[in-house]
Amino acid sequence: MKVSSAFAATLSAIIAACSALPSDSMVSRRSTSDRLVFAHFMVGIVSDRTSASDYDADMQRAKAYGIDAFALNIGTDTFSDQQLGYAYESAANNDMKVFISFDFNWWSTSQATEIGQKIAQYGSLAGQLMYDDKIFVSSFAGDGVDVAALKSAAGGNVFFAPNFHPSYGTDLSDVDGLLNWMGWPSNGNNKAPTAGANVTVEEGDEEYITALDGKPYIAPASPWFSTHFGPEVTYSKNWVFPSDLLFYQRWNDLLTLGPQFIEVVTWNDYGESHYVGPLNSPHTDDGSSRWANDMPHDGWLDLAKPYIAAFHDGATSLSSSYITEDQLIYWYRPQPRLMDCDATDTCMVAANNDTGNYFEGRPNGWESMEDAVFVVALLQSAGTVQVTSGPNTETFDAPAGASAFQVPMGFGPQSFSLSRDGETVLSGTSLKDIIDGCVCGIYNFNAYVGSLPATFSDPLEPPSLNAFSEGLKVSTCSATPSLGLTSTTPPETIPTGTITPGSAITGAATTTSTISTTSTISTTSTFISTTTTTTSSAATSTTTGTCIAGTGPDNYSGLCSFCCNYGYCPGSDGSAGPCTCTAYGDPVPTPPVTGTVGVPLDGEGDSYLGLCSFACNHGYCPSTACQVES
Repeated sequence: MKVSSAFAATLSAIIAACSALPSDSMVSRRSTSDRLVFAHFMVGIVSDRTSASDYDADMQRAKAYGIDAFALNIGTDTFSDQQLGYAYESAANNDMKVFISFDFNWWSTSQATEIGQKIAQYGSLAGQLMYDDKIFVSSFAGDGVDVAALKSAAGGNVFFAPNFHPSYGTDLSDVDGLLNWMGWPSNGNNKAPTAGANVTVEEGDEEYITALDGKPYIAPASPWFSTHFGPEVTYSKNWVFPSDLLFYQRWNDLLTLGPQFIEVVTWNDYGESHYVGPLNSPHTDDGSSRWANDMPHDGWLDLAKPYIAAFHDGATSLSSSYITEDQLIYWYRPQPRLMDCDATDTCMVAANNDTGNYFEGRPNGWESMEDAVFVVALLQSAGTVQVTSGPNTETFDAPAGASAFQVPMGFGPQSFSLSRDGETVLSGTSLKDIIDGCVCGIYNFNAYVGSLPATFSDPLEPPSLNAFSEGLKVSTCSATPSLGLTSTTPPETIPTGTITPGSAITGAATTTSTISTTSTISTTSTFISTTTTTTSSAATSTTTGTCIAGTGPDNYSGLCSFCCNYGYCPGSDGSAGPCTCTAYGDPVPTPPVTGTVGVPLDGEGDSYLGLCSFACNHGYCPSTACQVES
């Protein structure tokens, strides 16, 4: 076991020493009481909503996390007015606010009058966000639209804060504020940074604040960016921006910066993988279900919640007083970046590239992503965080407040725990393994986000999976969610004493079994070959009692680890099966029964039958070995 206590302090120092942020004097402030947080909401994928009540869950969840308004991104779809009506009605019913964000991928800069008329159509409704007693309006792009004509057509009472670009030389005299969309480091040309071109998010802040010259600034906060549309759609695009620990770092920077507004990019853009809203929020499938299925991001909203509260209060850093409960938020990609998926990926052939955003094979910018598991600890008081990724286990001293850690990615189960004063506070194994393969045959650079305590079950609904199979070249994936309902295991009490790596826990009567294994992962990625020493302590003999830990070869690893932990370990004690028990002790209570009937994947042998049945019925159903019986 590798023990590290310096990473959090080092990371904090890096954040503090990042590119110099604009000084407070550059940021326009009326008062901290009118600081607002928005979330960008894509109306173009919710045409199947049939009433205002279909928006209620989104409104209620956003409000509970401190979000003040949704920016409703609309194109020129025929259903836009109906959906805007529902959204405005739901906002009024739930004491939320909304405003229109005109998407100039679809609107033309020559339509200033039509845009102004649309603003007037909704501006007097109860759900409309007003700022300085004016109708708040924004956009995606739109440089060159006649702002004066737009405001005139709307009746003049408009606070217009569009996503114009100062670098374009756009006339900013008639705008009331600006939105900066670029919440990710880039090369300055809408792609990932390169050795010779690296524009930080903070440099973007400075450019906008300087251009605004005292007018309010809408700063972006985005957790991720990955898109992988191939020739199966007309909007082919395939690239990533470096994201990793971006969301954590960004919120710290935003508290220091103190803009008037923050916009979370986004609530529900599953196509670009930067959603913080639920997967089960009703939406149609634009093809993104291929990388969004079984990939919830709800934990990122948990991460943002205390920062949003601190921002509203005008705080310049996050103190533990804003953290209402201990939480571990973790995320990682489901496969390493150098996994070879060329034979089955959906982007291996030519496609429409009028935008310059399509690349064959791995997404452009893949080199900028680290093969790591990322963890943010939100703690009311200091504790010890342990992260296990496959064969890699590291332990960190985490201070009160927010801190971040990362561990090299390893194949197999991903486990996390928090202990304090010799007692386990939180402990659990993720529902998603990291696999030595290609998820559904594709280069999936989306992130799986989990948390402890575990959040609610969040599967895609059937209408959100309608395009799942389009373009897929493998038959081992089906358009159904496969995650279990819970990822938590019951807390265990560790005997009081001093924990010394590689030895027994002192201060308690225990029998110790130490197992050393060498795990080599054969891939050209940045994975490591390690020798891991695992120490297990039990009050009984290591060969009597109930199995409480185990392992298995190759594809059995995750299943055996899970099942053996709860006493079902086929292959131990002379029974037939692939698993080996590595520790015995008092029985560990099994997770709740989910009712899920798990069976082996087609082509797998009968040795998976019992393992899949037990694991899937208790909340762990790995897609690399098991499937849900239809």
